[in-house]
Amino acid sequence: MNSLDTTKAYAQKLDQEDILKSFRNDFYLPKETIYFDGNSLGLMSKQAESTLHTLLDSWKTYGIDGWTEGEHPWFYLSEKLGEMTAPLVGAHKNEVIITGSTTTNLHQLVATFFKPEGNRNKILADELNFPSDIYALQSQLKLKGLDPKEHLIRVKSKDHNTLATEDIIAAMTDDIALIVLPSVLYRSGQILDMKTLTTEAHRRGIIIGFDLCHSVGAIPHELAEWGVDFAFWCTYKHLNGGPGSVGGLYVHQKHFGHAPGLAGWFSSKKDKQFDMEHTLTHADTAGAYQIGTPHVLSAAPLLGSLEIFQQAGIHAIRQKSLQLTSYFLELLKTELGDYDFVIANPLDEEIRGAHVFLEHPDAARICKALKAEKIIPDFRSPNGIRIAPVALYNTFEEVWNVIQILKKIMEEKRYEKFENVRGVIA
Repeated sequence: MNSLDTTKAYAQKLDQEDILKSFRNDFYLPKETIYFDGNSLGLMSKQAESTLHTLLDSWKTYGIDGWTEGEHPWFYLSEKLGEMTAPLVGAHKNEVIITGSTTTNLHQLVATFFKPEGNRNKILADELNFPSDIYALQSQLKLKGLDPKEHLIRVKSKDHNTLATEDIIAAMTDDIALIVLPSVLYRSGQILDMKTLTTEAHRRGIIIGFDLCHSVGAIPHELAEWGVDFAFWCTYKHLNGGPGSVGGLYVHQKHFGHAPGLAGWFSSKKDKQFDMEHTLTHADTAGAYQIGTPHVLSAAPLLGSLEIFQQAGIHAIRQKSLQLTSYFLELLKTELGDYDFVIANPLDEEIRGAHVFLEHPDAARICKALKAEKIIPDFRSPNGIRIAPVALYNTFEEVWNVIQILKKIMEEKRYEKFENVRGVIA
């Protein structure tokens, strides 16, 4: 935005011109609240509610025959959802399966692809990654009889918020067997250069995978074209699948036929599964990396949610998301330049994800003050505030209103009546 009009009328004009504005009507919005925390938990849509009831009715109507009968037979549900998700990650439909949880799927993929041999026996990650990923990598190293302190290498951040591509590449040494990185850093929202990192890893003979929790449903991907070996993600953030909704994983088709590291009966080929043999004949698709029975009722809302993404299109979502975050940042600099906020997310739109990350010494109590005004942000210890205006259901007028309320909070020091510590759930 070359010149900024700071009036409310301008925000309303942007909303009138928004090609995605009709999708806001599909969501249940908290009453008299501005919800800017969709990067932690997306809101419920009417479509998600409807498909949940549809699957409940199939249980009510068919009983056990729901596995093969009804509008969405449960036996094929994970594959159907994988096919619907594939365009969002740039994959072929048989490369994606909706199953498990983020961390369970990471355990599966590392158990499958981490094959330490000789001096090539280390895993490369980063020091800014979400803790659950690090816990899983440490566990997998221990299961191989390796010491995480020695065999888990973490790329350092120069500024404590972002990672440099050249630093990651420099860490791809001859002793690295596997790389696991986030696509988007959960705090700062930096998008890593997945294409370049994949190319450089493969030049060195290293398998590489990405955690897409903060990018799937928010930015376009081309995993198959880039040659990414594997990826995994949750579905309750930008995909709006509901709390605890089923996770997803991707495996490049070049790896099909590779036996799952953690086998279970849903790893089987569909036509062999009920032969009940004690020798697994695993699927020759991403379905091989399932473990147990699909969590049907936890996956059901995704059927409706993904319909919205099919209608809206990920590129249109990305374009509006960038407009929303750019507008927020410009207003912040114009209206709140005197209040010690540090913009800690990338300003470059090429590497900025779908949320804004601010740092402030009083971040915890500023978040509490915002919540008292019915604005829902996200606090990240020790001093971070994440603001996520979501393209499908947030507006430019809401961005404008949040800036005005935040300005009053700072001018009148309303935050001072709150303790500067996080709640049980930040």
